[in-house]
Amino acid sequence: MMILSCQNISKSFGTDVIIQKASFHIEEHEKAAIVGINGAGKSTLLKMIVKELEPDDGMVAIAKEKTIGYLAQNEVIDSKRTIYEEVLSAKQPVIDMEQEIRRMESQMDRVAQEELEAFMEKYERLVHQFELADGYTYRSEVIGVLNGLGFAEADFQKTQAELSGGQKTRVALGRLLVTKPDILLLDEPTNHLDMESIQWLENYLLNYNGAVLIVSHDRYFMDKIVSKVIEVFQHQVNSYNGNYTEYAEKKAQVRAAQIRAYYNQQQEIRRQEEVIAKLKSFNREKSIKRAESREKMLNKIERLDKPTEESTDIHLKLEPCITSGNDVIKVERLAKSFDGNRLFEEVDFSIFRGERVALIGNNGTGKTTILKIINEMLPADAGEITLGTNVHIGYYDQEHQVLHAEKTLFEEISDDYPHLTNTQIRNVLAAFLFTNDDVFKRIGDLSGGERGRVSLAKLMLSEANFLILDEPTNHLDITSKEILEHALIHYEGTVFFVSHDRYFINRTATRVLELHERQVLNYIGNYDYYLEKRDVLRTAQLKETSVSKEAAAAEPLKETGGKEDWKQKKQKQAAQRRLENELHKVESRIEQLETEKAQLEEEMAKPEVAVISAKVMELHTMIRQKEEELESLYDRWEELTND
Repeated sequence: MMILSCQNISKSFGTDVIIQKASFHIEEHEKAAIVGINGAGKSTLLKMIVKELEPDDGMVAIAKEKTIGYLAQNEVIDSKRTIYEEVLSAKQPVIDMEQEIRRMESQMDRVAQEELEAFMEKYERLVHQFELADGYTYRSEVIGVLNGLGFAEADFQKTQAELSGGQKTRVALGRLLVTKPDILLLDEPTNHLDMESIQWLENYLLNYNGAVLIVSHDRYFMDKIVSKVIEVFQHQVNSYNGNYTEYAEKKAQVRAAQIRAYYNQQQEIRRQEEVIAKLKSFNREKSIKRAESREKMLNKIERLDKPTEESTDIHLKLEPCITSGNDVIKVERLAKSFDGNRLFEEVDFSIFRGERVALIGNNGTGKTTILKIINEMLPADAGEITLGTNVHIGYYDQEHQVLHAEKTLFEEISDDYPHLTNTQIRNVLAAFLFTNDDVFKRIGDLSGGERGRVSLAKLMLSEANFLILDEPTNHLDITSKEILEHALIHYEGTVFFVSHDRYFINRTATRVLELHERQVLNYIGNYDYYLEKRDVLRTAQLKETSVSKEAAAAEPLKETGGKEDWKQKKQKQAAQRRLENELHKVESRIEQLETEKAQLEEEMAKPEVAVISAKVMELHTMIRQKEEELESLYDRWEELTND
C-alpha cells in the first residue's frame, strides 16, 4: 500500500530552480534514502513533504490517518526538561492513560453498585487500549532508546542547557523515535552519533514497523537499511530500487548508456551532414531534392543533450616529493588523562610506509587526542613517539586552523604555493568541487563542509608524505568523499586517520586500530574485517586484563602463605604473555612482509625491469617466497586469535 506520494512537485527560490517536476512514492514499511550533492534540494524535498514549504506546482499526498514524524538536520529542542523527561514526554498519551487507570483503581471500592458494570467496562477498555500502546513497557523503551543513542543513565538527569548541540540533536532524535509515527523522515540522522550508536540506529530502523525516508551521506548506513534510493540531480528526481551500492552501479550504467547514445547520435548527425553536403555539391535537381529531404529528416530528430560531466570524473593524484623510510612512526607506552579521567594508557602501535591506518572507537575515548599528541599540539603524560627518517607530517584537523578567513580560495592556494600556475590552482580547486567564480569566494563566507574541502586541497598540495586526518569526511557530500577516497587509495605516502565513516574506512584502510578499554587493538584489514574479528580480539583483551588483575590479587596471598597454587598461576600468566608476544611478533612480521612484497611488485612493474627476464624471474621468486611465508603467518595469526 502506498503511504506517501509526490506528484510533479517543483520548487524555486526566486530565479534559482531547486526541484523540477519530481515524482516518487513510498510504500508502507518501505525504507528509502534521498541522495544528492550538497545544495541539490534534498532537505527542501523533506520540508515540502512535511508542509514546512509549499511546492510551487504538484502535489504531496499522505495516506489517510497516517502520522508523519520529521527530524531536521541539527534539530534541537528548546526545553528546560531533563534528557529523560524530554524523551518521556513523547509518551504523554500513554502516561495520561496510566494516570487515569490508577485514578479509576483508587475509586473502584467507592463506585455505587448500579454504576459498577459501566465503570468496569470503561476500565477494561482503557486497560486494553493501554496494553495496545505498549503501556507496560514504555519507560523501559525510553531508557533503551536513550542508551542506544549513546546516553549513559548518569546523563538522564542533565538538562538541555548542559548539553552540546550534537547531544541536543540526539535527544530530538530519541523523542521522535519513541513517538513511532507511520512515516519517519530523518535528515542526516547519523550526524553526532558514534559507531556503536549508528549500529544501534541501523537495527532499530531495520525493525521499525513504519516507513522510513532518510537523507544521508553515510553510504554504509544506507547499504544496511534502504531498499530504494531517490536521487536528486540537476533539479530532477529519479528512483532506483536497491541499496546505495546497487544504486551507484545502476547510476554508472545509466550514465555510460547516456554517453554512448549521445556520441552515437552525434556520429550519425555528422554522417548525414556530410552526405547532405556531398549531394548539394553535385548541383543537380535530383541531388538537391534528396539533400533537402535528408535535411528535413535531420531537423526532426530529437537531439539528445550531452550528459553533464560529473565531478567524480576529476581525479586528484597525490605524490609525496620525498619518500620516507619504511618505519614511519612508532608509538610506545602512550598515556593521557584529562581532569583525572584516564583516556588511555600503555598504548603501543607502529605504522609503516604505504599503509593507510584507520583509528576508530567510541566518542570520548581519545582518538583525536592521539592525533594531536603525534602532531605536538598536546603533550603526552607518558610514552614515546618516534618518527622515521624523512617523515614529513601533513595534519588535517576538524577546526581548519590552517585557513585564513579574509582570503579568497584562489589566494589561499596561490599564496602558499606561488609556483603553481592559474590553471593548476583552478584544477586543484575543481577537484574539490570549486569551479568558475567559486574560486573568488572568501574563506570566511564558506560553510563548514566547504572549508573542509579547501583544507584537504591544501593538504594534498603539501610536501607531506605522512597524512594525519581527523574526520576528513565530516560535512563532505558523497561526490567529495569519492574524490578523496580515490586520491588516498592511489597515494604513495602513508595515511593515519580518525573516522566514523565506515564506507570510507572500508574503501581506504589497509589496517584498523580500535581504541577500546584504554588500549589499542590491531586488525589487519578494512572495516568489514574488523567487524568479523572484533569479538575475538576484545575477548583476548579481557583475558589479558583479568590475568593482570589475578596477578595483582595473588601477590599478598604469596606473602601471607595462602593455600592457592602460586606456581600454577605464574605458569598461566607466563603462557599468556608468551601467546601475546608471539601474536605481536606475527603481526609485525606480516606488516613487514606485506610492505616488502608491495615494493617488489612495484619494482617488477617498472618498464626498464620488465625487459630483463632474469631480473623478472628473480623478483617473481622473491615475491612467491614472501607469499608463502605470509600464508603460514596468517594461518598462525588465526590460531593465536582463536586460542
